[in-house]
Amino acid sequence: CKILRCNSEYVAATLPLRGPGRGAAVCTALRSYSLCTRRTARTCRGDLAFHSAVHGIEDLMIQHNCSKEGPTAPPRPRPPAPDPQGFESLDVCDYERSFLYKHGRPPGFQHCAAFGDPHVRTFRHDFHTCRVEGSWPLLDNDYLFVQATSWPVAQGSNATVTGKLTIIFKNMKECIDQKVYQAELDNVPAAFQDGSVNGGARPGGSSLAIVERSAGRHVEIRARYIGTTIAVRQAGRQLSFSIRAAEEVAAAFSEEQDLQLCVAGCPRSQRMSRSPRGRGRLSAETARALCREMLPVEDVY
Repeated sequence: CKILRCNSEYVAATLPLRGPGRGAAVCTALRSYSLCTRRTARTCRGDLAFHSAVHGIEDLMIQHNCSKEGPTAPPRPRPPAPDPQGFESLDVCDYERSFLYKHGRPPGFQHCAAFGDPHVRTFRHDFHTCRVEGSWPLLDNDYLFVQATSWPVAQGSNATVTGKLTIIFKNMKECIDQKVYQAELDNVPAAFQDGSVNGGARPGGSSLAIVERSAGRHVEIRARYIGTTIAVRQAGRQLSFSIRAAEEVAAAFSEEQDLQLCVAGCPRSQRMSRSPRGRGRLSAETARALCREMLPVEDVY
């Protein structure tokens, strides 16, 4: 995939442009950039930087009022010794650095969590309490698949708890081999299923890593190549899941991948209504104290 070459050629073509008359030259550079991405589309189909560049070009052409038809410029000759701080020297498996270089700002992030019996906080900040017995996808996109398996908290109860989590980090050619992580009650390992603790032998393998925060109870999985961090915990007799994902990673799915609890929350048939019964019997501070006593975790909760 030659997307980094396309990026650097566009940057080199536009850096010298100054003044009010630069519009036509910028449009020429953007058309050349677009042509370069089309030429490399086949080999870059699964590359996050490629898709980011394609969407960025469309936005810039609208911003500069450029037509898609018109002159293009030949690629500039590549310097014999590129600037070590230039884009091509950036690690393609460091999503945040690459995004900052291309867009001039840090990426946006979204958060999702599933915990309790279970409560789901979606990327849109909606809160649902669900019964969702059995296996349900929390995420299903181009980069990640996360499945939670739940069963009733007690015999005859509508409430369920998460007892198993399966997380698949999908193959990304430049960075990682496909990796599978699985946690169950009383078994929260600090390694992937194949025994490894990173993304494999590829040059970007270290951009996926597991860090154990509390032995057998809490692990953090850092996927730097997609700007994502996942936490898996066991609290009491249930597992919890939380994720901080780059916005474009969270949105990288098709219409067929429509069942994702982190995206749309629980299906209506699986949602449990919040009953008003019992409100006012405890002060808020008393309730917080009881919660801290039973569940000594405070971030996403």
